Amino acid sequence: MPELLVCDLGTMAYAEALGLQRAMAKARISGELGEDLLLLVEHPPVVTLGRSFKERHLLASPALLANRGVELFEVERGGDVTFHGPGQLVGYPIVDLKRHKRDLHWYLRQVEEALIRGIAPFGLAGERRAGLTGVWTEGRKLASIGVHARDWVTWHGFALNVTTDLRYFDLIVPCGIDAVEMSSIGRELERRGEGAADSGALLATVKARVGAAFGQVFALDVTAIEPAQLPAAAPIVPA
Repeated sequence: MPELLVCDLGTMAYAEALGLQRAMAKARISGELGEDLLLLVEHPPVVTLGRSFKERHLLASPALLANRGVELFEVERGGDVTFHGPGQLVGYPIVDLKRHKRDLHWYLRQVEEALIRGIAPFGLAGERRAGLTGVWTEGRKLASIGVHARDWVTWHGFALNVTTDLRYFDLIVPCGIDAVEMSSIGRELERRGEGAADSGALLATVKARVGAAFGQVFALDVTAIEPAQLPAAAPIVPA
């Protein structure tokens, strides 16, 4: 069975991870990277603006963001504005859809399904919203998704709130969805009276569950690799 290589990058600056995923996508297109890849990472605070970004959805000025220690990037992914930061699991699937199905809408639904399966072991029922992309639970949004593809190879991906400081979302209209209520796995567990979760331990468990779920959904054998095992021709540098 084909493999899904899963690489945990730990904490990495957004610019560095952006350069890495672009390089990995290039390697997947060329065939140098012979298997699909899932990069898992946690970012310092950063706001990213996708191709559908509307200026009114950025509620804080660039100066205010900088004062709060939040970086700002315009990128090629689909979608509007989103936030990444500590306590959030960000995943960048580098998937060759020619080996699966050449359909980006199908691919988005598969990413949603993997996240829904990934959060299920925590007793959370993931939901979709008609006409929107992402994962909700009981009407509260847990995960945002925005992707890009070239030659049917994907990059960018998802952001799943685990123990994220949700106050950062007050700086934006998340994904351009008015009145959306953001939540996290940790917040949902607290709602059930389970007490505050240990951020590091919970994030590690979520990484394992989500990685396994991606393998199931895409019918791939999951193989964990270290960053040093990534193609040498793909330097970790900003693009």
